[in-house]
Amino acid sequence: MKKLEEIADYIDEDGNTIESPNRYSKRVSVTFRGKNNRIIVDPDAKLKELQVVFDCNNGLLTIGPNSKHGFSMSIRIGEDAQVIVGSDVTSTTRCIVSAVEGATVEFGDDVMLASQNQVRADDGHPIFDVETGKRINPARDIYIGNHVWLGAQVVVLGGADIGPGSVIGFGSIVTGRISNNCIAVGSPARMVRQNIAWERPHLSFVGPPYKPDSSTVQVNEEYWALTESLEPEAAVVPEAEKVRAITPARARVGASKSLVSKILSRFGYERQA
Repeated sequence: MKKLEEIADYIDEDGNTIESPNRYSKRVSVTFRGKNNRIIVDPDAKLKELQVVFDCNNGLLTIGPNSKHGFSMSIRIGEDAQVIVGSDVTSTTRCIVSAVEGATVEFGDDVMLASQNQVRADDGHPIFDVETGKRINPARDIYIGNHVWLGAQVVVLGGADIGPGSVIGFGSIVTGRISNNCIAVGSPARMVRQNIAWERPHLSFVGPPYKPDSSTVQVNEEYWALTESLEPEAAVVPEAEKVRAITPARARVGASKSLVSKILSRFGYERQA
């Protein structure tokens, strides 16, 4: 294991490399536990705080340029996984990010992270079906589109795909697709308002002190758009979650055989003899 307390150009005998024209030595650390891992930092990047751990091999972290105040992240990268941070990504406090088992976590450009956000492509530990022994919680990619605002305590989990220009409300958990230019809230997050656009100027830090309409801010027209309808996803039901035939032992819940048969028939299943 190798632990570095700075981010600068680096290469070691295990093929781990850092490509960074600038040296960052405050509130940064990089840990290499494997081989052939790589960090690429844009010359115009801005890091407030960064902790990176490569647990395995062939991991990749890329960090884009930043003309704003930068971001803080704690990032864990596993085998063949990658984390991509676009340009002008900002955060209020440290965001926790995890990608393992070949998964990708991608932050688009101009993403605004609030406080106590987590973006996790994996659950950290495996969960298995006790009858088949098969894994039921594989790591899944995460894509956060351009100009997305994650509110405080928002958690984004594997399989999430958030369209550009959207806002995810306080404490929400995102597990699937969210369209562009909408507000989504809840657990799991669901769209509650469409055809919206948000801008970065703070309500009290930046004048004027009242902002009743868009004329009071500088509008970034690139991210003003109508919400598009999402194409329905094909349902993928893991083998372990499919309805199993009911055995006599499972049937001892007070339901009659005829009632159970009717319920199974309604959903396209037949009772096992």
